[in-house]
Amino acid sequence: MQKITPFLWFDGKAEEAMLFYTSVFKHSAKGEIRRFPDGRVITASWTLEGQEFVGLNGGPMYKFTPATSWFVNCEDQAEVDDLWQKLLADGGKPSRCGWLTDKYGVSWQIIPKALGQLLQDKDAARAGRVMQAMMAMVKIDVAGLEKAAAGP
Repeated sequence: MQKITPFLWFDGKAEEAMLFYTSVFKHSAKGEIRRFPDGRVITASWTLEGQEFVGLNGGPMYKFTPATSWFVNCEDQAEVDDLWQKLLADGGKPSRCGWLTDKYGVSWQIIPKALGQLLQDKDAARAGRVMQAMMAMVKIDVAGLEKAAAGP
């Protein structure tokens, strides 16, 4: 078990969330489901890309906010597109600059590694154009970033 594990509070949907997230990410695994004596799920655990998570069925008192989000460092546009589509399924909402909120209210940043590389360009003007392009995007588009970097 890792030293620090994100512990997510769900309103009765921890097991459903575990099943959803493990269906979205290729390198994932379902973990333990712990139940109350009456059979209701109290916690469900899972692993995504080597990161362990625990979901607690804590009730409706607390909701997720974008103040905590999960950053996914994507290899390429195909991975961005795949995760974007899957995480928005069944009621998720896109935001801007590569952020989205899934159907449970969890915030995700779906970011291609090309964005970081282009933003770190030694040419400040190129990096600035990339930043401006990214700020206008909802889902990050690598081709659009590269076009902005190339300039007029």
